[in-house]
Amino acid sequence: MAMTLRLTDEEAEALRLAAEEEHRSMQDVARQAIREYTARREVSFAEAVDFVVRRDAELLDRLGQ
Repeated sequence: MAMTLRLTDEEAEALRLAAEEEHRSMQDVARQAIREYTARREVSFAEAVDFVVRRDAELLDRLGQ
């Protein structure tokens, strides 16, 4: 899927520098950043669910009856 990403001048420069330092394209660096961000969100959500399940185990058990 193609999309347009609008960056500030500062964001574009930071992305350009990161890509240059890593000998990668700006697109590749941006796509990797998106993959890492979404993976962290998934882990954070799973950890939050785990916490609630442990904290409210008794209540969840009663609701399940």
